[in-house]
Amino acid sequence: MKKVNVGILGATGMVGQRFVTLLKDHPFFEVKVLCASYRNVGKTYEEAVGSKWAMEEDIPEYARKMVLMDVLDVENVSKEVDLVFSAVKMEKDEIKAFEEAYARHEVVVVSNNSAFRWGEDVPMLLPECNVDHLKAIEHQKKRLGTKKGFIVVKPNCSIQSYTPVLYALKEYEPTTCVISTYQAISGAGRTFETWPEMVENIIPYIGGEEEKSEKEPLKIMGEVKDGVIVPSDSLKISCSCVRVPVLNGHTATVRVSFKKKPTKEEFIKKITEFKGVPQEKDLPHAPKQFIHYFTESDRPQVKLDVDLEGGMAIMIGRLEEDNLYDYKFIGLSHNTLRGAAGGGVLSAETLYALGYLE
Repeated sequence: MKKVNVGILGATGMVGQRFVTLLKDHPFFEVKVLCASYRNVGKTYEEAVGSKWAMEEDIPEYARKMVLMDVLDVENVSKEVDLVFSAVKMEKDEIKAFEEAYARHEVVVVSNNSAFRWGEDVPMLLPECNVDHLKAIEHQKKRLGTKKGFIVVKPNCSIQSYTPVLYALKEYEPTTCVISTYQAISGAGRTFETWPEMVENIIPYIGGEEEKSEKEPLKIMGEVKDGVIVPSDSLKISCSCVRVPVLNGHTATVRVSFKKKPTKEEFIKKITEFKGVPQEKDLPHAPKQFIHYFTESDRPQVKLDVDLEGGMAIMIGRLEEDNLYDYKFIGLSHNTLRGAAGGGVLSAETLYALGYLE
């Protein structure tokens, strides 16, 4: 297959910047369009980003002189691309309107936004886990009246640290889960320079995060019935979410019970051997091993481990039997790589590998 022409919607924000770096010299995709809000239309990418560039590496050369288009100029952007990565900051109703407009213009939308996460025929894709949900795309196309255009969304960044474990252990039927997440400031699109109040601080509230953290795993654990995705009703999750003074990396403490309790050895074997389409197809941004288990009592740590396998691995440690639940463990994931742009790129690579972009 030839390369797919792609665009990035919201290219100047932190997640958009990640997309710009991850898509440099990509074997499947060629970036043809960078889009931003009307305030930056007509500027070069370098001019628009300026001092707001937050990545460790420099702006890729391919992007520097690209002239930004309006993210809402669906008709003209759609003429240039076959797929868009959406990472905009707008009201949910606005996002729904223009993402669906792109799909109706026969463009595939891979969205980092939450607007369509609960669409019953919109897959919320965690590529190693629920690729069977892509079957719902045919139902979505019929609803939209499209031949090629459809929307796939990426789950919330905070659930990456524990949902893959629950999915890998599906056969043991997890029933109850109590979680606390400790979330990095980049999840809010901020750095310590732009958010000095976070230095040596913890904020015990992140708007909307707890509802997402409790409900989104249920959709991922669900099944496609009659063309739509039906969330699991056998798992109950309670979650507290706090913001901590960490730049990148969401940590979770998890307590879980099962209908059929696995042994500790079975638990570890299942998660460390678990793999999916990205590993089987050796996709460019797939970690060689999806879930890594640490035996050291003080791992995983953000500073030591968050960039494991290019920031695309899930890291688990401190697995122990619990005196209230069956087990407790610690999870860690990179929130702007696996949890945001990297997960979006891997989702698009999965669509490519499975023939959804032909």
